[in-house]
Amino acid sequence: MKFKVLFLFLLLLGFSGCGGVSSKGIFGTGVSVAFDPRSVGTQIDDSIMQKSLSTKILLIDKKYFLSVKSKVLDGRIFLTGKVDNPEEKLKLTKLAWETLGVRSVRNDLKVKEKFDIKQSAKDLLITSQLRAALVLNKDIKATNYQIDTYKKKIYIYGIAIETKERDLVLTEAKQILDVEDVIASILLVDDLRIQKN
Repeated sequence: MKFKVLFLFLLLLGFSGCGGVSSKGIFGTGVSVAFDPRSVGTQIDDSIMQKSLSTKILLIDKKYFLSVKSKVLDGRIFLTGKVDNPEEKLKLTKLAWETLGVRSVRNDLKVKEKFDIKQSAKDLLITSQLRAALVLNKDIKATNYQIDTYKKKIYIYGIAIETKERDLVLTEAKQILDVEDVIASILLVDDLRIQKN
């Protein structure tokens, strides 16, 4: 059992990587490194919370490795993905709230329905279009945002430098064809607990 836990933790550590530091973008051109206004200490705390929560979720059931995503920003936990039934959704929400240092939990987990390849393809297209629009907009730090689409609803998580940038992200999302709703959890730098000096 101890070997399995250690293996899962090391696997998560290997897959987590360092997002946002690549100098190559979608189109193979140089892209600026992500601006993260959180202090180094806050980034480390968030990373520890992220890995702890991911490990706990995997220990419940390995199927969550691909179906459930979690993101921690400034002590706020965001859950997305799909679960088999409402009880699992509640169990994962409770697990997130039990994470040491958590300030809030936003649960956007959906209960699985019959797989629809046409719908999944539309969702993937919507996500790709929005990601491209954010990358091409000079006034948006695209690497600061995570995008998920489910049934034509876009879920956006990230940190905006100012209100203008947040508004631009929302405007870009609402302009994508076939989008039914935009659910945004975009924090402003001023909303963060601790900022870089």
